[in-house]
Amino acid sequence: MSQVKERKLTIARAMAEAIAIEMRTDDKVFVMGEDIGELGGVFGNTRGLYKEFGAERVRDTPISETAFIGAAVGAASDGMKPIVELMFVDFFGVCFDAIYNMMAKNTYFAGGNVTVPMVLMTSTGGGYSDAGQHSQCVHATFAHLPGMKVVAPSNAYDAKGMMIASIRDNNPVVFMFHKALQGMGWLGTEKDAIVHVPEEAYEVPLGKAAVVREGTDVTIVGITSGVHHGLKAARELEAQGVSAEVVDLRSLVPLDRDTVIESVKKTGRLIVVDEDYHSYGMTGEIIASVVEAGVALKAAPARVAYPDIPIPFTRPMEQWALPSPEKIVSAFNTMKEI
Repeated sequence: MSQVKERKLTIARAMAEAIAIEMRTDDKVFVMGEDIGELGGVFGNTRGLYKEFGAERVRDTPISETAFIGAAVGAASDGMKPIVELMFVDFFGVCFDAIYNMMAKNTYFAGGNVTVPMVLMTSTGGGYSDAGQHSQCVHATFAHLPGMKVVAPSNAYDAKGMMIASIRDNNPVVFMFHKALQGMGWLGTEKDAIVHVPEEAYEVPLGKAAVVREGTDVTIVGITSGVHHGLKAARELEAQGVSAEVVDLRSLVPLDRDTVIESVKKTGRLIVVDEDYHSYGMTGEIIASVVEAGVALKAAPARVAYPDIPIPFTRPMEQWALPSPEKIVSAFNTMKEI
Protein backbone atom coordinates (compact mmCIF):
# COMPACT_ATOMS: atom_id res chain seq x y z
CA MET A 1 0.00 0.00 0.00
CA SER A 2 1.66 3.26 -1.13
CA GLN A 3 1.89 6.19 1.23
CA VAL A 4 0.86 9.70 0.24
CA LYS A 5 3.94 11.91 0.17
CA GLU A 6 3.65 14.93 2.44
CA ARG A 7 3.51 18.27 0.67
CA LYS A 8 4.15 20.93 3.27
CA LEU A 9 3.12 24.52 2.51
CA THR A 10 3.27 27.81 4.33
CA ILE A 11 0.01 29.57 5.11
CA ALA A 12 0.84 32.17 2.46
CA ARG A 13 1.22 29.56 -0.26
CA ALA A 14 -1.86 27.67 0.93
CA MET A 15 -3.97 30.82 0.69
CA ALA A 16 -2.69 31.62 -2.81
CA GLU A 17 -3.34 28.05 -3.92
CA ALA A 18 -6.89 28.12 -2.57
CA ILE A 19 -7.65 31.39 -4.38
CA ALA A 20 -6.19 30.02 -7.63
CA ILE A 21 -8.33 26.88 -7.43
CA GLU A 22 -11.50 28.92 -7.04
CA MET A 23 -10.52 31.37 -9.78
CA ARG A 24 -10.01 28.48 -12.20
CA THR A 25 -13.42 26.99 -11.49
CA ASP A 26 -15.49 30.16 -11.05
CA ASP A 27 -14.93 33.15 -13.34
CA LYS A 28 -16.88 35.36 -10.93
CA VAL A 29 -13.97 35.25 -8.47
CA PHE A 30 -11.45 38.07 -8.69
CA VAL A 31 -8.94 39.77 -6.37
CA MET A 32 -8.34 43.43 -5.48
CA GLY A 33 -5.94 45.24 -3.17
CA GLU A 34 -2.67 47.06 -2.78
CA ASP A 35 0.42 45.32 -4.18
CA ILE A 36 -1.46 42.07 -4.81
CA GLY A 37 -0.62 41.97 -8.54
CA GLU A 38 2.88 41.39 -9.85
CA LEU A 39 4.34 41.62 -6.33
CA GLY A 40 2.07 38.81 -5.15
CA GLY A 41 1.06 40.59 -1.96
CA VAL A 42 3.25 41.87 0.86
CA PHE A 43 2.52 38.63 2.75
CA GLY A 44 2.57 36.28 -0.25
CA ASN A 45 -1.18 35.54 -0.31
CA THR A 46 -1.60 36.24 -4.02
CA ARG A 47 1.74 35.04 -5.33
CA GLY A 48 1.46 33.64 -8.88
CA LEU A 49 -2.11 34.80 -9.45
CA TYR A 50 -1.27 37.81 -11.62
CA LYS A 51 0.82 35.71 -13.98
CA GLU A 52 -1.94 33.13 -14.40
CA PHE A 53 -5.05 35.32 -14.46
CA GLY A 54 -3.82 38.75 -15.55
CA ALA A 55 -4.68 42.30 -14.58
CA GLU A 56 -8.40 41.97 -15.28
CA ARG A 57 -8.94 39.48 -12.43
CA VAL A 58 -6.01 40.43 -10.14
CA ARG A 59 -6.35 44.17 -9.71
CA ASP A 60 -3.76 46.36 -8.03
CA THR A 61 -5.59 49.31 -6.52
CA PRO A 62 -4.69 52.82 -5.42
CA ILE A 63 -4.09 53.35 -1.70
CA SER A 64 -7.77 53.89 -0.92
CA GLU A 65 -9.23 51.10 1.19
CA THR A 66 -12.64 52.76 1.28
CA ALA A 67 -12.72 52.82 -2.53
CA PHE A 68 -11.77 49.23 -3.29
CA ILE A 69 -13.68 47.66 -0.40
CA GLY A 70 -16.72 49.71 -1.35
CA ALA A 71 -16.28 48.60 -4.97
CA ALA A 72 -16.08 44.99 -3.83
CA VAL A 73 -19.36 45.32 -1.93
CA GLY A 74 -21.01 46.60 -5.10
CA ALA A 75 -19.49 43.83 -7.22
CA ALA A 76 -20.55 41.14 -4.73
CA SER A 77 -24.07 42.55 -4.57
CA ASP A 78 -24.20 42.33 -8.38
CA GLY A 79 -23.24 38.65 -8.57
CA MET A 80 -19.43 38.65 -8.48
CA LYS A 81 -17.21 37.04 -5.79
CA PRO A 82 -14.49 39.53 -4.93
CA ILE A 83 -11.57 38.83 -2.60
CA VAL A 84 -10.03 42.02 -1.23
CA GLU A 85 -6.93 42.42 0.90
CA LEU A 86 -6.81 45.01 3.65
CA MET A 87 -3.04 44.91 3.97
CA PHE A 88 -2.95 45.51 7.74
CA VAL A 89 -6.03 45.05 9.90
CA ASP A 90 -5.06 48.28 11.69
CA PHE A 91 -6.18 50.16 8.56
CA PHE A 92 -9.82 49.24 9.21
CA GLY A 93 -10.25 52.67 10.76
CA VAL A 94 -10.16 54.41 7.37
CA CYS A 95 -12.70 52.08 5.72
CA PHE A 96 -14.97 50.84 8.49
CA ASP A 97 -18.04 52.37 6.89
CA ALA A 98 -17.52 50.18 3.82
CA ILE A 99 -16.89 47.10 5.97
CA TYR A 100 -19.57 47.34 8.58
CA ASN A 101 -22.27 49.68 7.28
CA MET A 102 -22.23 48.13 3.81
CA MET A 103 -20.47 44.76 3.58
CA ALA A 104 -21.93 43.31 6.78
CA LYS A 105 -25.40 44.88 6.71
CA ASN A 106 -26.54 45.05 3.08
CA THR A 107 -28.09 41.58 3.02
CA TYR A 108 -30.13 42.47 6.10
CA PHE A 109 -31.12 45.83 4.65
CA ALA A 110 -32.28 44.06 1.48
CA GLY A 111 -34.41 41.58 3.39
CA GLY A 112 -32.22 38.74 2.18
CA ASN A 113 -32.83 39.52 -1.47
CA VAL A 114 -29.23 40.65 -2.06
CA THR A 115 -26.24 38.58 -0.95
CA VAL A 116 -22.70 39.92 -0.49
CA PRO A 117 -20.41 36.92 -1.14
CA MET A 118 -17.02 38.53 -0.64
CA VAL A 119 -13.88 37.75 1.34
CA LEU A 120 -11.93 40.46 3.14
CA MET A 121 -8.51 39.02 4.00
CA THR A 122 -6.32 40.97 6.38
CA SER A 123 -3.10 40.56 8.37
CA THR A 124 -2.91 40.63 12.15
CA GLY A 125 -0.32 40.41 14.88
CA GLY A 126 2.95 41.87 16.05
CA GLY A 127 6.26 40.72 17.42
CA TYR A 128 8.51 42.35 14.85
CA SER A 129 8.60 45.98 16.04
CA ASP A 130 6.16 47.57 13.61
CA ALA A 131 4.42 49.58 16.34
CA GLY A 132 0.76 50.33 16.95
CA GLN A 133 0.01 51.23 13.33
CA HIS A 134 0.68 47.70 12.00
CA SER A 135 0.62 45.18 14.85
CA GLN A 136 -2.86 44.70 16.29
CA CYS A 137 -5.07 41.62 16.18
CA VAL A 138 -8.50 43.17 16.97
CA HIS A 139 -10.24 39.79 16.56
CA ALA A 140 -13.05 40.83 18.87
CA THR A 141 -13.71 44.08 17.00
CA PHE A 142 -14.91 42.15 13.95
CA ALA A 143 -16.42 39.21 15.86
CA HIS A 144 -18.55 41.60 17.92
CA LEU A 145 -20.36 43.02 14.87
CA PRO A 146 -23.17 40.90 13.39
CA GLY A 147 -23.61 40.28 9.68
CA MET A 148 -20.27 38.76 8.68
CA LYS A 149 -18.36 35.56 9.37
CA VAL A 150 -14.86 35.83 10.87
CA VAL A 151 -12.17 33.16 10.61
CA ALA A 152 -8.57 32.97 11.84
CA PRO A 153 -6.59 29.83 10.90
CA SER A 154 -3.37 28.79 12.63
CA ASN A 155 -1.89 26.41 10.04
CA ALA A 156 -1.63 25.95 6.29
CA TYR A 157 -4.10 23.04 6.03
CA ASP A 158 -6.84 25.04 7.70
CA ALA A 159 -5.89 28.19 5.79
CA LYS A 160 -6.46 26.52 2.41
CA GLY A 161 -9.67 24.77 3.44
CA MET A 162 -11.12 27.82 5.16
CA MET A 163 -10.24 30.12 2.27
CA ILE A 164 -12.06 27.84 -0.17
CA ALA A 165 -15.04 27.62 2.20
CA SER A 166 -14.99 31.42 2.61
CA ILE A 167 -14.99 32.08 -1.15
CA ARG A 168 -17.87 29.63 -1.65
CA ASP A 169 -19.92 31.13 1.20
CA ASN A 170 -22.74 33.50 0.27
CA ASN A 171 -22.01 35.66 3.30
CA PRO A 172 -19.24 38.25 3.69
CA VAL A 173 -16.25 36.66 5.43
CA VAL A 174 -13.36 38.37 7.21
CA PHE A 175 -10.28 36.13 6.87
CA MET A 176 -7.72 37.15 9.50
CA PHE A 177 -4.20 35.73 9.13
CA HIS A 178 -1.37 36.27 11.61
CA LYS A 179 1.79 37.64 10.00
CA ALA A 180 4.16 35.54 12.14
CA LEU A 181 2.49 32.35 10.87
CA GLN A 182 2.62 33.17 7.16
CA GLY A 183 6.00 31.58 6.51
CA MET A 184 7.57 34.81 5.25
CA GLY A 185 11.17 34.77 6.44
CA TRP A 186 11.42 38.47 7.20
CA LEU A 187 8.51 38.15 9.65
CA GLY A 188 9.87 35.08 11.39
CA THR A 189 8.37 31.66 10.78
CA GLU A 190 6.36 29.41 13.08
CA LYS A 191 7.41 25.97 11.85
CA ASP A 192 4.36 24.23 13.29
CA ALA A 193 2.13 26.32 10.98
CA ILE A 194 3.80 24.71 7.93
CA VAL A 195 1.94 21.41 7.51
CA HIS A 196 0.81 18.94 4.87
CA VAL A 197 -1.68 20.43 2.42
CA PRO A 198 -3.43 18.26 -0.21
CA GLU A 199 -3.29 19.49 -3.81
CA GLU A 200 -7.00 19.05 -4.43
CA ALA A 201 -9.76 21.41 -3.33
CA TYR A 202 -11.32 20.78 0.07
CA GLU A 203 -13.27 22.79 2.62
CA VAL A 204 -12.67 23.23 6.33
CA PRO A 205 -16.11 24.14 7.70
CA LEU A 206 -16.52 27.62 9.12
CA GLY A 207 -17.79 27.55 12.68
CA LYS A 208 -16.02 24.41 13.89
CA ALA A 209 -13.12 24.46 16.36
CA ALA A 210 -10.45 21.73 16.44
CA VAL A 211 -8.94 19.87 19.38
CA VAL A 212 -5.28 19.86 18.32
CA ARG A 213 -3.92 18.17 21.45
CA GLU A 214 -5.86 16.03 23.89
CA GLY A 215 -5.43 16.33 27.65
CA THR A 216 -7.20 15.88 30.96
CA ASP A 217 -6.03 18.57 33.41
CA VAL A 218 -6.54 21.95 31.72
CA THR A 219 -8.05 23.29 28.49
CA ILE A 220 -6.00 25.90 26.61
CA VAL A 221 -8.05 27.70 23.95
CA GLY A 222 -6.08 29.69 21.36
CA ILE A 223 -6.52 31.86 18.28
CA THR A 224 -3.81 31.88 15.55
CA SER A 225 -0.51 32.56 17.38
CA GLY A 226 -2.20 31.66 20.67
CA VAL A 227 -2.63 28.08 19.45
CA HIS A 228 1.12 27.70 18.98
CA HIS A 229 1.85 29.33 22.34
CA GLY A 230 -0.63 26.86 23.83
CA LEU A 231 1.00 23.83 22.24
CA LYS A 232 4.44 24.90 23.49
CA ALA A 233 3.04 25.55 26.97
CA ALA A 234 1.39 22.12 26.91
CA ARG A 235 4.78 20.51 26.30
CA GLU A 236 6.27 22.47 29.21
CA LEU A 237 3.36 21.52 31.47
CA GLU A 238 3.78 17.87 30.50
CA ALA A 239 7.21 18.00 32.11
CA GLN A 240 5.41 19.02 35.33
CA GLY A 241 3.07 16.05 35.03
CA VAL A 242 0.18 18.18 33.77
CA SER A 243 -1.91 17.02 30.81
CA ALA A 244 -3.10 20.00 28.76
CA GLU A 245 -5.74 19.91 26.03
CA VAL A 246 -5.35 22.55 23.30
CA VAL A 247 -8.32 23.84 21.29
CA ASP A 248 -7.85 25.88 18.11
CA LEU A 249 -10.91 28.11 17.70
CA ARG A 250 -10.21 28.66 13.95
CA SER A 251 -13.57 30.36 13.53
CA LEU A 252 -14.64 33.36 15.61
CA VAL A 253 -18.03 33.78 13.91
CA PRO A 254 -19.76 31.35 14.00
CA LEU A 255 -18.17 30.46 17.35
CA ASP A 256 -17.97 26.79 18.29
CA ARG A 257 -18.78 27.09 21.96
CA ASP A 258 -19.77 23.41 22.21
CA THR A 259 -16.27 22.04 21.54
CA VAL A 260 -14.78 24.37 24.18
CA ILE A 261 -17.50 23.54 26.72
CA GLU A 262 -17.09 19.78 26.24
CA SER A 263 -13.33 20.10 26.70
CA VAL A 264 -13.65 22.12 29.91
CA LYS A 265 -16.23 19.66 31.25
CA LYS A 266 -13.48 17.05 30.98
CA THR A 267 -10.58 19.10 32.37
CA GLY A 268 -12.28 21.46 34.83
CA ARG A 269 -9.77 24.25 34.10
CA LEU A 270 -9.62 26.88 31.36
CA ILE A 271 -6.98 29.25 29.98
CA VAL A 272 -7.77 31.35 26.88
CA VAL A 273 -4.94 32.82 24.80
CA ASP A 274 -5.32 35.66 22.30
CA GLU A 275 -2.97 38.36 21.02
CA ASP A 276 -5.92 40.76 20.95
CA TYR A 277 -6.40 43.16 23.86
CA HIS A 278 -7.19 41.78 27.31
CA SER A 279 -10.47 43.56 28.04
CA TYR A 280 -13.77 43.07 26.18
CA GLY A 281 -12.29 40.41 23.92
CA MET A 282 -12.63 36.83 22.70
CA THR A 283 -10.91 35.62 25.87
CA GLY A 284 -13.73 37.02 28.01
CA GLU A 285 -16.38 35.70 25.58
CA ILE A 286 -15.03 32.14 25.79
CA ILE A 287 -14.88 32.27 29.59
CA ALA A 288 -18.43 33.68 29.74
CA SER A 289 -19.69 30.91 27.45
CA VAL A 290 -18.25 28.21 29.72
CA VAL A 291 -19.56 29.83 32.89
CA GLU A 292 -23.02 30.43 31.40
CA ALA A 293 -23.18 26.75 30.43
CA GLY A 294 -22.83 25.86 34.11
CA VAL A 295 -19.64 23.87 33.69
CA ALA A 296 -18.24 22.72 37.05
CA LEU A 297 -14.79 24.32 37.34
CA LYS A 298 -11.96 23.16 39.58
CA ALA A 299 -10.23 26.56 39.38
CA ALA A 300 -11.01 30.11 38.32
CA PRO A 301 -10.49 30.53 34.55
CA ALA A 302 -7.63 32.66 33.25
CA ARG A 303 -6.87 34.66 30.13
CA VAL A 304 -3.51 35.41 28.55
CA ALA A 305 -3.85 38.38 26.21
CA TYR A 306 -2.29 41.68 25.20
CA PRO A 307 -2.40 44.32 27.95
CA ASP A 308 -4.72 47.26 27.36
CA ILE A 309 -2.04 49.56 25.98
CA PRO A 310 -1.09 50.80 22.50
CA ILE A 311 1.44 48.40 21.01
CA PRO A 312 5.00 49.63 21.68
CA PHE A 313 7.55 50.07 18.90
CA THR A 314 10.63 49.13 20.90
CA ARG A 315 11.31 45.39 20.86
CA PRO A 316 11.87 44.81 24.62
CA MET A 317 8.59 46.53 25.48
CA GLU A 318 6.64 44.73 22.75
CA GLN A 319 8.04 41.33 23.71
CA TRP A 320 7.13 42.01 27.34
CA ALA A 321 3.52 42.65 26.32
CA LEU A 322 2.99 39.72 23.94
CA PRO A 323 1.41 36.42 25.06
CA SER A 324 3.90 33.58 25.41
CA PRO A 325 4.12 29.94 26.48
CA GLU A 326 5.75 31.09 29.72
CA LYS A 327 2.77 33.29 30.55
CA ILE A 328 0.42 30.36 29.95
CA VAL A 329 2.43 28.07 32.24
CA SER A 330 2.48 30.82 34.88
CA ALA A 331 -1.28 31.27 34.55
CA PHE A 332 -1.79 27.58 35.21
CA ASN A 333 0.60 27.49 38.15
CA THR A 334 -1.13 30.45 39.82
CA MET A 335 -4.70 29.27 39.21
CA LYS A 336 -6.84 29.62 42.29
CA GLU A 337 -8.67 26.43 43.15
CA ILE A 338 -12.40 26.83 43.68
